[in-house]
Amino acid sequence: MTETHASTMRTPAGPLTILAGPDGAVHAAGFTPDAEALLGLVHPRLRAPVRTRADLGPVTAAVRSYLDGDLAAIDGVPVEQHTDGAFMAHAWRTLRQVKPGEPVTYTGYAELAGRPRAIRAAAAACARNAAALFVPCHRVLRTDGGLGGYRWGLPVKTWLLEHERRQLGE
Repeated sequence: MTETHASTMRTPAGPLTILAGPDGAVHAAGFTPDAEALLGLVHPRLRAPVRTRADLGPVTAAVRSYLDGDLAAIDGVPVEQHTDGAFMAHAWRTLRQVKPGEPVTYTGYAELAGRPRAIRAAAAACARNAAALFVPCHRVLRTDGGLGGYRWGLPVKTWLLEHERRQLGE
């Protein structure tokens, strides 16, 4: 049986725990110190016993670079999430194309995903996203420009959006 590698790192937004498979693909990430709770977000086909590591190599390096101002550093990190619906998988891939400093509304996100009337499905894709930061659901806002929700709390979402704006000089 394979195992899941877990690492928690300090960030200005709080502890970030990352779960990755043996191949280095991120299965889940969230602003929590609790790797076991995060494992509950991973699709059952990807779940495996958790082994804690101090460092996840390229994944950890990418997060450090992102925090240091290289906002594109996380873009190349492989992510593996499974779902039973084709739209959800497509929506997650689409979300990785939303650029830092250019948040979209749920309506805009649905349009980017090719289903402009599927606003609720786009919101569900954000809500079911297990790989926060790497699949940047924090870059999706309510239609009125409000923050909306975020699994890891609105202070974390606010910090991430402000960090990206600061790095882009806005």
